[in-house]
Amino acid sequence: MLCRRFLAGVILCVAANFAVAQDPTKVEPKHYKLQFENERVQVVGVHYGPHEKSEMHEHPGGVSVSVTGGHLRFTDQNGKVTEVYAKAGEARWFPPFKHKVENLGDEPYNGVYIGIKSKPAAHASNAKQDSAPNFEQIAEILADHAQSVGKR
Repeated sequence: MLCRRFLAGVILCVAANFAVAQDPTKVEPKHYKLQFENERVQVVGVHYGPHEKSEMHEHPGGVSVSVTGGHLRFTDQNGKVTEVYAKAGEARWFPPFKHKVENLGDEPYNGVYIGIKSKPAAHASNAKQDSAPNFEQIAEILADHAQSVGKR
């Protein structure tokens, strides 16, 4: 019985460490900064200096909004490479996937990633809806990110 509990504890710790290890704000705090999070979304500021690379990490499926333009290389967990030419102000949907990123450009790349963690319940109460950021909060998050980008 003691052996089973110990084994269950070890498995739980390994699983928790693996899950946290993939979070870009934990694995790559130089490139990803948490701006807002609740049970449904994670808003992350993204910054890559010229020619900087990341370690393998993952995001939930979501929308990436480019604050600046850039030329990026994504390499997924299977080694598949995709190059993206991002334009300032452009928004793109990305499904959840593990990947590494490299800024191929001579200029910094900045963006915001809005990851969708879960779907809201069809019968969600007003209290649940109040936990989502409102327009003013989103505008403030984006303005703060743009201001911090200007200081880099």
